[in-house]
Amino acid sequence: MFLTRLISGIILVAIALATIISGGWVLAATLLLVSLIGVYELYRVFRVEDGKASPLAWCGYAAVILYYGLLFWQQEAYTMMGLTGFLILVMTVYVLTYPRYQAGQVTAAFFSVVYVAVMLSCIFQIRILQDGVYLVWLVFFASWGCDTCAYCVGKLFGRHKMTPKLSPKKSIEGAVGGVAGAALLGAIYGAVVDSRLSGGSYILEFAVICAVGGLISMVGDLAASAIKRNYDIKDYGKLIPGHGGIMDRFDSVIFIAPVIYYLAQFML
Repeated sequence: MFLTRLISGIILVAIALATIISGGWVLAATLLLVSLIGVYELYRVFRVEDGKASPLAWCGYAAVILYYGLLFWQQEAYTMMGLTGFLILVMTVYVLTYPRYQAGQVTAAFFSVVYVAVMLSCIFQIRILQDGVYLVWLVFFASWGCDTCAYCVGKLFGRHKMTPKLSPKKSIEGAVGGVAGAALLGAIYGAVVDSRLSGGSYILEFAVICAVGGLISMVGDLAASAIKRNYDIKDYGKLIPGHGGIMDRFDSVIFIAPVIYYLAQFML
């Protein structure tokens, strides 16, 4: 199990490196694919996607494609209009197909697109910022770095449970270690790329951004776990051996991508 998880992790890192460094349509297409799979996984959990031809689900997939199209063609001004139109569309499907869907499924159809596609798209938006080729890695240092450091510190020093009912293995000590580790990684990374950034030295800013991102990433991880517990499932999918589905591996990345995007604009 550990070897499978390790190999899958290495492949994921390689894909991330290739797509993020390439940027442009390669990154946009990759994020679009990941978003579609993530939305599909959530739709299965919320029973929006039930194995039959689901007009509500297909509206969601179309909305994801349209949203990324607007971003790629630099038409961000129309994204809010697109989301509003999507909400009207899902409500129209709800009415025309009544009583096929429950109100909760309609809500989930809209929520899933915003939760996965809109939030994950911030990786692309970070990448196209000035110095975005360097800034975008803060998302992964804050997310995966915090997760790794929290696991190690929790294993060694964890005594006090953070959320005993939701995630009994996570400790307060691990959380503190995760945030501190993410901050340290951010500072080290800032020192490494210092001379390549157009705006000057941002070592402290990178540390703060990663610390805040790491803290928020734990909320994202626990939020995804809460949904799984509510619906009594172990994993969102089986796409990534040893990790589960897209939502199992990218839950914290999805959650903090917009946080890093806005912090980068405000602080740098």
